Amino acid sequence: MSLETVKAFFGVHAPELDVIETAQISATVAEAAAAHEVEPDQIAKTLSFQIGDRIVLVVTSGTVRIDNAKAKRVFGAKATMLDRDTVERVTGHPVGGVCPFGLPTPLPVYCDVSLRAHPVVIAAAGAVNAAVGISPERLATITQATWVDVCRNPDPEVGSDAHKAI
Repeated sequence: MSLETVKAFFGVHAPELDVIETAQISATVAEAAAAHEVEPDQIAKTLSFQIGDRIVLVVTSGTVRIDNAKAKRVFGAKATMLDRDTVERVTGHPVGGVCPFGLPTPLPVYCDVSLRAHPVVIAAAGAVNAAVGISPERLATITQATWVDVCRNPDPEVGSDAHKAI
């Protein structure tokens, strides 16, 4: 059902975009990069955080990590990653397919400036084998995202568990 909510979202907000469904699982940055034949930093991963009493989504390039000090300065409080069950409950998407599209209830979305390194990024689309190619600016526009700078420099260990496309 999550994939269908994403498709419905695009039908309203970005009918020019097509969801790409692959035979391979693309739940991690490395898997997504291989499935879509792009570099890992071209993958847009969506991370879910609790900040004070609110939940937010932060979309970043696949090869960067959140810089806790930067995030605290930007958000005004410590950002704590949500557990798997909470992520799935609040986004309606399975871990590995989490994206800022087709959410059951609106959540604040933030796009990290690391996304701007490529004219098109590949973002998950509500399933572990679904994605969409989209410009970072279009992604920010249709999700009403705010641009932020909350990440460290790219991480060479892309295949690690820290880079799951949650």
